[in-house]
Amino acid sequence: MSDGVAQMPAVQARGLERRYDDGERIINVVHGLSLSVHKGESVAVIGESGVGKSTLLHLLGGLDRPDGGTVHVAGQDIYALAPRELAALRSKAVGFVFQFHHLLGDFDACENIMMPLLVGGHSRAKARLRAEELLERVGLRDRSRHRPGELSGGEQQRVAVARALASRPSVVLADEPTGNLDPATADEVHRLLREVQRESGAALVIATHNHALAGLLDRTMRMEGGVLKEVRLS
Repeated sequence: MSDGVAQMPAVQARGLERRYDDGERIINVVHGLSLSVHKGESVAVIGESGVGKSTLLHLLGGLDRPDGGTVHVAGQDIYALAPRELAALRSKAVGFVFQFHHLLGDFDACENIMMPLLVGGHSRAKARLRAEELLERVGLRDRSRHRPGELSGGEQQRVAVARALASRPSVVLADEPTGNLDPATADEVHRLLREVQRESGAALVIATHNHALAGLLDRTMRMEGGVLKEVRLS
């Protein structure tokens, strides 16, 4: 493998544009934005509410389509793919962690982690083995048969972290992943997310207001005026 391939970013955005029409004017939420994150690297995206942090993550992960520019994930131009191809790549190469865990209430913790693997075509046996491995890693082996309603907020979010890593993605995108947790529980989930991301070698991009969380990551970028600028937290 050549050095050029080896050093290819896990996720790379170039000249990204996203505009919205509010009925009175065009709002440039993302405007000429570029970002590269390599495998094993972690980046915090901070900024005021409403500046477009969530929009950026949706664009990077293929959940929204840009008005201009490109996004490459694992070397592929994701918006040049057909919808079915994009969905397949997203299920394998991108893991998402949201503020609200979005676990499926009718399924237990193990089954929730299995879900992206089953959708991706893995056998139930292999999916369960991977889910049990991740439950062990996030400290929830004894809670594997509990449904989300039987878990605490912190436990639910640990299951969500495990689910995001189930398919061994090259990129993990987290949108305010602990915004609805108390400070002590949030700190525990922050450190867990960072630890398991390092172990997996995935690239990690987190949109957050939490400077303590941002301080755990390799780089911090402030989003303002539709672009990113690297900053140092005091």
